[in-house]
Amino acid sequence: MFVDKVRIVVKAGDGGNGAIAFLREKYRPFGGPAGGDGGKGGDVILKASSRKTTLYDLKLQGYFKAKRGENGSGKNKAGKSAEDLIIQVPVGTIVIDDIKKEQLADLDKDGASVLVAKGGKGGKGNARFATSTNRAPRFAQKGEKGELRVLILELKSIAHVGLVGVPNAGKSSLLKALTNANPEIAPYPFSTKEPNLGTLLGESIKITIADIPGLIEGADKGKGLGHKFLRHIERCKILLHVIDFSHGEPKRALSELKLIRDQMAAYKKELLEKPHFVVLNKIDLIQNKNQIKEAIDYFEIKTFAVSCLTLEGIDKLKRELIKFFEEDGSKHLL
Repeated sequence: MFVDKVRIVVKAGDGGNGAIAFLREKYRPFGGPAGGDGGKGGDVILKASSRKTTLYDLKLQGYFKAKRGENGSGKNKAGKSAEDLIIQVPVGTIVIDDIKKEQLADLDKDGASVLVAKGGKGGKGNARFATSTNRAPRFAQKGEKGELRVLILELKSIAHVGLVGVPNAGKSSLLKALTNANPEIAPYPFSTKEPNLGTLLGESIKITIADIPGLIEGADKGKGLGHKFLRHIERCKILLHVIDFSHGEPKRALSELKLIRDQMAAYKKELLEKPHFVVLNKIDLIQNKNQIKEAIDYFEIKTFAVSCLTLEGIDKLKRELIKFFEEDGSKHLL
């Protein structure tokens, strides 16, 4: 199950207690204090892994606790420090302290990590407190408590191109035509229920494309699948507005484009500042080809006419996307 936002609680390990002990060996009657220090508690660390694609398992568990350090013992033996607890999350996970409402990290690369809860220090044993005036101290320190933190984890896909549009505009079909992806494609609304990713390969670049669930009017108020999935295009450098143009009506297509951009603005106005192309899909259903040319001229931004069924216009769109990233100086090798 795909889950892209969770609230979890993490607890670092407590430090082990210092020991109160004295040497009591046959030939050392005045051996003195010999209590060892406690070990350090385990830290809690979040680490991004390309093998993870969802936060579902973290939602199931909810609470994560590292082990405490071992207590010290006699003969000045220090307790063993606990191992750190490493929690794997998908690449693209943003870590937020839910109490302070501040972002702690953006784990946008495979292997990136952040320490979110620090383990407590071990307490000192009584051997540490011996002085010239107190040669046999009968006290030791308790270990420090490990940190407790409440975290919000948000997954934002690592994609360079985002496909947006209403349900059944053909976004999933376009993703399949452009990349190596094999998303579910069906003739009913909201067949895409979670973001899908695919890769477009150029000679020197590798472009990741994200297809997100369709948007409808009122998505910002929770209609359809809502607009929460728009977080997955926030990192994109360019957006493709995919429109079903089987009707052949430019004004209707423009109205659909406005609907989508209104929903984007309701989510986050910054999305409107991203470069974008219009992709008129399903042109294989247009009998009068002049309608296609008129529609391309109708839009004030760069517009492409394609058929994901016959693949007409797909190669041209691929070339333009590759050209966009080459001119941008991007060498994406994710």
